[in-house]
Amino acid sequence: MERDRLAGVTGPGGSGAGYAVGGRLVLTSAHVTGPVGSRVEAFHPGGTGSADATVVWCGAPGGRDDAALVLVGESEQWRAPTAPVRWGRLVTDRTGTPCDTWGLPDEAQRPGRAVEAAQLRGEVNPGSGFVGNQYVMDLAQHPPAADGASPWGGLSGGAVCADRLLIGVVAADRARSGHGRLNVLPAYVLHHDPGFRAALAEHGAAAGGGLEAVEFQDLADPAQALAGSRAPATPAALLEAGRRAVPFHGRDELVAELADWCRAGGFGAWLLHGPGGQGKTRTAHQLADVLAEDGWAVLWPRATATARQLAELRHAARPLLVVLDYAETRADQLTALVEAAAEHPGSAPLKLLLLARTDGDWWAEARTATRLAEDLFAGARTHRLTPLEPDPALRAGHYRAAVRALAGRLPLVDGLGVHDWGSAVDALAPRQLDDDAYGNALTLQMTALADLLDTVAGGRVTAGQEAEGVEDRLLGHEHRYWRADADAEARGLRPALSTATLATAVAAAQLAGAADREQADRLWQRLPALADQPRDRRDQVTAWLAALYPNATGAPWGALQPDRLAERHIGRALETDPGLADQLLGGADARQQAQLLTGYSRAAAHPVFAGRLDARLTELCLRHHERLAAQIIATATHTGHPEPLITALDRLVEAPDTSVEHLGELSDLIPRRSRRLADTALRLGEALVRRHLALAGAEPGTHLPELATSLNNLAVRLTEAGRWAEARARAEGAVAIHLAQPSSGEQLPDLAMSLNNLSAQLATVGRWAEGLAVAEQATGHYRALAQATPAAYLPGLAMSLNNLSNRLSAAGRVGEGLAAIEEAVAIRRVLAEAGTDAHLSNLCNSLNNLSVRLAEAGRVGEGLAAIEEAVAIRRTLARASPDAYLPDLALALSNLANRLDEVGRPVDGLAAIEEAVDLYRTLARQSPDAHLPLLAGCLNNLAIKAREAGRGPTGLAAIGEAVDCYRRLLPVNPDAYLSRLADALNDLSVHLGEADRRAEGLVAIEEAVQHFRVVAREDPAAHLPKLANALFNSTIDLVESGRWAEGRAALAEAVQHYRTLVLADPGEYQAALEQALLLDAWLRQNGP
Repeated sequence: MERDRLAGVTGPGGSGAGYAVGGRLVLTSAHVTGPVGSRVEAFHPGGTGSADATVVWCGAPGGRDDAALVLVGESEQWRAPTAPVRWGRLVTDRTGTPCDTWGLPDEAQRPGRAVEAAQLRGEVNPGSGFVGNQYVMDLAQHPPAADGASPWGGLSGGAVCADRLLIGVVAADRARSGHGRLNVLPAYVLHHDPGFRAALAEHGAAAGGGLEAVEFQDLADPAQALAGSRAPATPAALLEAGRRAVPFHGRDELVAELADWCRAGGFGAWLLHGPGGQGKTRTAHQLADVLAEDGWAVLWPRATATARQLAELRHAARPLLVVLDYAETRADQLTALVEAAAEHPGSAPLKLLLLARTDGDWWAEARTATRLAEDLFAGARTHRLTPLEPDPALRAGHYRAAVRALAGRLPLVDGLGVHDWGSAVDALAPRQLDDDAYGNALTLQMTALADLLDTVAGGRVTAGQEAEGVEDRLLGHEHRYWRADADAEARGLRPALSTATLATAVAAAQLAGAADREQADRLWQRLPALADQPRDRRDQVTAWLAALYPNATGAPWGALQPDRLAERHIGRALETDPGLADQLLGGADARQQAQLLTGYSRAAAHPVFAGRLDARLTELCLRHHERLAAQIIATATHTGHPEPLITALDRLVEAPDTSVEHLGELSDLIPRRSRRLADTALRLGEALVRRHLALAGAEPGTHLPELATSLNNLAVRLTEAGRWAEARARAEGAVAIHLAQPSSGEQLPDLAMSLNNLSAQLATVGRWAEGLAVAEQATGHYRALAQATPAAYLPGLAMSLNNLSNRLSAAGRVGEGLAAIEEAVAIRRVLAEAGTDAHLSNLCNSLNNLSVRLAEAGRVGEGLAAIEEAVAIRRTLARASPDAYLPDLALALSNLANRLDEVGRPVDGLAAIEEAVDLYRTLARQSPDAHLPLLAGCLNNLAIKAREAGRGPTGLAAIGEAVDCYRRLLPVNPDAYLSRLADALNDLSVHLGEADRRAEGLVAIEEAVQHFRVVAREDPAAHLPKLANALFNSTIDLVESGRWAEGRAALAEAVQHYRTLVLADPGEYQAALEQALLLDAWLRQNGP
């Protein structure tokens, strides 16, 4: 607690304690003050007098909101605090949270003496008083003797704090507690009242940042919590999002949507991404304010929080929002948060809001880093922030609002209070704001700040100054503050150090950073201009930076904010001194390396540098690639400007002097699902295969296993790229090498995995029989491994049995396929008894396959029961964590629809598939990359079922929407989606024909034929039958439209393809060939 905030209040109800919460507001007790409008007196204990005050908000005296806010008038007897308090609430059910209160109780008063204060220690147990929305403070000290009256009279209205957070206000001595306990009105109850919040906002005491989590204060990032509670050291500090110097506007719908998402309950994750300055952090702060109304607590974890510390979040028992800023650079913390969420009981909402510049590879990797991540992030939402104000006509109003708001805050900056900021506002002429850059909220606010500073500095502000130069204009003002502080006698930095040296020190500090003063000194020693300076002067540089950019986390200095200002300064420094980055890398640890590459890439992205820094960054990576490999790849996956890093990696792959060991290291480091590095990963995989093939020729015993591994890894990469035929060939090569090696238990897990992968790839290209044989081998190996080490390999056995079941079913061996999946279900039931959501989810996957196998065996009732069990589990999981398990529920509903059809319940089946489509539509809007393909497939299913139910228009609309989905997906991965688009177009043509829209149907089938020709050339085994079928269908449509010659040509091609197919599999395709020949005969007899 802060002594300067302690107050006494005297009103119609007597005397009480109070606490200055910000502006000129004092929080006290309602039964002391009387109603709104009442006049009271407020004073500082130990002061010389009191000040008049007026009640501006009041709860119910003696009620559940027995508190009041009084506004103290201007008086020499009152010292208003410089910043609002920080509010908090308890978020766990852990007992014994330390707290204290400070007030003016009767027991401390003595006749004839000044009013005395008493500070009391105690603890709060959240389970006490929760039914009545109260806290109960158990006092640590023995209560004083009392003759009937409570010794704590006069303590009412006293603030109760847990460390630095105000968590409530003393309401009364708790009855029947022997004066050893106090009833406390929680802060979350106060913040639930709109009138209370409005009074805080109106009088300069708004609770910026919402309610902080008391038990997790040691995890909180002070930079976010303290941004509004310390004076800005430089003008640029006013642009920190946490200060909220400029009123929030323009994203109210997004904040409302985020708030609804939070209130939905369970666990959820949402990625909010966009360029620097677009308003991500400001939006998160606004959300925190809105959630405070509902009693939510908010935590911004500090960057140094460990996995063990973050694991404590699993104990959260009240609604908690965790905001992870710069999420793309905090992969380890994200993994720890996922683990904490998995152990969270789900009794209260736990939401994770991620803020990042991009949703690139780092996000794809994070979502698949572990099985827990796959489950919990399956339904994660993503939202890209677009420019705040795209309409230039509306920017002038926002610019003027920013000017006025910043002018009101600039006097808080040391040395700027002497200026007449009101006149500066009036002197500013209307600005030209047509440049698209002004759609960025930060650019507009930086321009407003630079214009104000230039005006009072006597500079010339022109209406047409370019937005691109605003960072340099603000840096000019920052430079003046750097020089002024360095010139101070206490610093002693100038003239010993030049202005250029100080500017370089700022750039180095922001580019590499330091964890403590010793690391800071080692950083300065790597700069030639500081290396020869004595230690005390280098320490003075550290102290100078700490004064300019404070940091409360223990690091020597904080960040130059906003980020874009730091990036522009870094870029200018790197442009001036190309060797600076090499100097800083000498002796840098992994954290500093990552920070340097991230900062360099972000600086290089600024348009003002016109790509001049790109080549330098690439060469830097090549010079230090052996040390920086992990950081180069990690940075390339999350930075908004990865091209220089990818260029470096590509050059390393092609360089003949890059060792095979280093190539292998790079391959292992590239994330499996990386889109940005997909091409690089393929080239790297191919290079490794070539190198190992050459080495194996000379030393087969040593290098053949490595060749097999590289072939298997390349097969996986090729599969992910949709190049299935090539993937199958590589997988076959890997298996062949494994099988040719002498039998070894050490190689068996690798062989089993390779066989399992090969089986799936053979099935993908239509080689069902071979896929089955390989799946049987894989299952046999996993069975042997599981018998020896069940804990390690039973999950793998269940996985291979799932695959085997699918292969057996495709081969028509229904009974054996059913037996395989029944065994998989049995294994996963045992594993699910551990109670983890991941094992339950795996069980649902197997139940889904079991339902299909039972239906194939004619046991449709049992198949329905299996999928109903899966849906029931999915619904339970989705209720607890909708973001994580709604996708799985949607898939289960789709399969339930099939089973319901099979048991003669088409109406129920149609309802199930429509529910699945609705879920997928929602999921696809939130995360199209993950869910648009699934929506398209589900729409196909809906189209079929609607058509069968006689709801032709519904089916036509569904298949049309599916076609639209595949068109959107096609540019993302043509190899994967061209054939699916062709399938959907074929189905669309059928629906259009039935709707008597034959001309449109003909257009659809002709496009389908074109696409099938392309994919059939690349993979005839999989796609030639579809091409033949589409040609047959197009023949009918062409003839009906009077285009007989084209119809005959299409049919001739179809017959040719069917003859080819019959040679390979007469049982499968003979009937189709005969049907085509019958149609050919009819055309010859009846055509023109």
